[in-house]
Amino acid sequence: MRKIMYYVHQSLDGFIEGPNGEFDWAELGPELGEYSMELTERADTFLYGRKVWELMSSYWPNAESMNPDEHAVAFAPVWRTTPKVVLSTTLESADWDTRIVRTAEEIRAIKDAPGKDILLTGSATVAAALTELGLLDEYHVIVHPVILGGGKPVYQPTGRRTLRLAETRAFDGRTVLLRHDLV
Repeated sequence: MRKIMYYVHQSLDGFIEGPNGEFDWAELGPELGEYSMELTERADTFLYGRKVWELMSSYWPNAESMNPDEHAVAFAPVWRTTPKVVLSTTLESADWDTRIVRTAEEIRAIKDAPGKDILLTGSATVAAALTELGLLDEYHVIVHPVILGGGKPVYQPTGRRTLRLAETRAFDGRTVLLRHDLV
């Protein structure tokens, strides 16, 4: 069965965006970029909530012209060709080989279909809904050395879940991976 991997960047104090919605604090060094690509290679579907979809679809189609760093050059063509799913009740249409689903339950059918793993990036609300349904299998949390003092929390739990620490790793002498699996 396919796994759903939740890949998220958070501040040391547990936020995925600052008090004003800013996400200008996350730094992707070469080692973290390589890890990100490893997760991408495991997946044949990218999963987003509406807000993250809007950010991704405004950047990745033309990323090479906006940011010529090594990660952007490597990831942009992968993003453009990988099928995407957006969980949203408000998004009316989406391009770039994107399917819109309206309920978290619809994700179960996608997960049960044959294929490689599914990569959920950011989207704390989607992660909470999928966690509640027991559909998230792996949590790949990248902790950045910044304190935001407020904002949107990385987790919005609806109940207790027991996780098993599967891996820790430091990247670029700056960020730390905390990977947990659902027990």
